Amino acid sequence: MRMGQGVEWALHSCLNLVWAGEAVPATRLAGIYELPSAYLNKQLQALVRAGILTSVPGPRGGFRLDRAPEEISLLDVVVALEGAEDAFRCTRILRHGPGGDPDVDYRDHCAISLSMRRAELAWRRELAARTVADVARDVERTSPDAPQRIRAALLDGSP
Repeated sequence: MRMGQGVEWALHSCLNLVWAGEAVPATRLAGIYELPSAYLNKQLQALVRAGILTSVPGPRGGFRLDRAPEEISLLDVVVALEGAEDAFRCTRILRHGPGGDPDVDYRDHCAISLSMRRAELAWRRELAARTVADVARDVERTSPDAPQRIRAALLDGSP
């Protein structure tokens, strides 16, 4: 399974917004990692549509979290950007194979289909169980000065 780079960018942006504590323009969020701000802005707009971020107009505007970080799962961000479709799509080729029956829905019987769906479910459960707050705590445990450095870069413009 392969996700677009926008997922990584969006997750880092959400984490950074936890520490910023206020609205931050997309250009500032993009600038600290030297990302193209127009492309990051598209990712952030998708998060707004999903109710993860809110867009704040005005000179002190930008993006901020729309929910508490404990309420935003990693899966929420992935689904907002990549969609909710299954990664594996069983096309029921067994219908046309030796002994196949065109009237049978093999998705419920095919060992390959069932295995792939179980694996994807495990992946989705793991992402659903981890929140942006969990990731923030992990980072703060290994790099206690990260929130201060990010806040300074986002709000003061200093590195």
